[in-house]
Amino acid sequence: MKKSKHVIALLLSLVMALSLAGCGGGGNSSESGGGGDSGDGKVSITVFNSKSEIQEYLEDAAAVYGKENNVNIEVYFSNDTVSAHLATRYASSNPYTLNMVDPKDVYTLGAQYGYDMSDQDWVAETDYAISVDGKVVGFPSCIEARGILYNADAIKNTLGEDFDPSAIVTLDDFKAYLERLVAAGMELPTGILKPDWSLAAHYLQQVYEERDDVEGFVQDLYAGNVDLMQDAKFNALMDAFDVLMEYNRFKAGPISVEDDQVHQAMSEGLDAFQFGGCWEWNDIVDYDYTGNIGIMPVPQNLTDDYTGKIVGGGSKYFYIDNSENTTDEQRAAAEGFLNWIVFSDEGKQLISDTCALVSPFRNNDIPCANDIGAIVKQYADSGNMIPNYDYDPDDHYSVLGAEMQRYLAGQCTREQLADAIETYWSTTTPVAH
Repeated sequence: MKKSKHVIALLLSLVMALSLAGCGGGGNSSESGGGGDSGDGKVSITVFNSKSEIQEYLEDAAAVYGKENNVNIEVYFSNDTVSAHLATRYASSNPYTLNMVDPKDVYTLGAQYGYDMSDQDWVAETDYAISVDGKVVGFPSCIEARGILYNADAIKNTLGEDFDPSAIVTLDDFKAYLERLVAAGMELPTGILKPDWSLAAHYLQQVYEERDDVEGFVQDLYAGNVDLMQDAKFNALMDAFDVLMEYNRFKAGPISVEDDQVHQAMSEGLDAFQFGGCWEWNDIVDYDYTGNIGIMPVPQNLTDDYTGKIVGGGSKYFYIDNSENTTDEQRAAAEGFLNWIVFSDEGKQLISDTCALVSPFRNNDIPCANDIGAIVKQYADSGNMIPNYDYDPDDHYSVLGAEMQRYLAGQCTREQLADAIETYWSTTTPVAH
């Protein structure tokens, strides 16, 4: 059964002691103004959050932090496409002061509106900052990665032995393991999330990322020069997807199942494997969590330089607005908040423990409270993480996510899916970067 949200009292008590310049406040409406002088002598700034899992933490931390540092802050969340939402704000001359966006948005919105943070001390503490035209404009909030999630406790309870993810390398290994689980009583040992972002922005995305010349491959897609049915990587990953579908606990209604059902099954050990990423941690632990959920590479019957690796990198970047609608005082307050995240013990605690994110900063040695994230950190530190490709067109995951949903539902063949992917890329506008 579902548990209540995590207790934040520890965070609040820690932040109460803080006396650095920064930001605060809270909210979830997007109708407020962009900030400024609030009339009470405090600087007012707004923060756009596009990561729903941490909204409550940002709101509560900002409220206390702002009170202690003489700053008013409002934190907003929207389910809208990030670029479209922020474009609307700019069109109304009402931008947020600090914007959390996806990496690709840093290269578009950040290129035009991003404030130069090259002189900030935090830049030397990370390998994941984003620069545009020689200026550092993207502040990484965390590292995220994707692969096959596994419930080691559920596997041990079913098979009576400890699970060793390194023993599963090929797809044949994986299928044999699934058959063992079925024989031992776990009838359907996998789960699949249905959202378009999971299927296209995460799973299908690996088809582009797991190759030597990613940019060359994508340019060939734009040019219409790729035959996916003859592409070894596409077929290896789709073979793996077919196996996930074959053993899917929710195969009777794969595109009607709710995310909560998939997360609950993984959390409580009703199934053993699910494609996903470390960002799902807060959703998984909301249930009767068995413990020992980790992440491993997607097994494929294709041995290459990417075997044994997961895909990931910097995820969710902040940029500070540099338009005429934001004042220097507001930008200074936003810089103070970002520096607090990196250098204060309370900021490190916020990222690694309270929000349970994988910090992208070397000076943060607080263990990640996210079991999945802790393993992601090991992959990152050992050089076994394949970089994200961040330059898809804005409608990539919605258009091709719908095609992947059709495939998941058995409404099209692999050939038809491949044709839809090729048609999409050859008829869309290349993303400048």
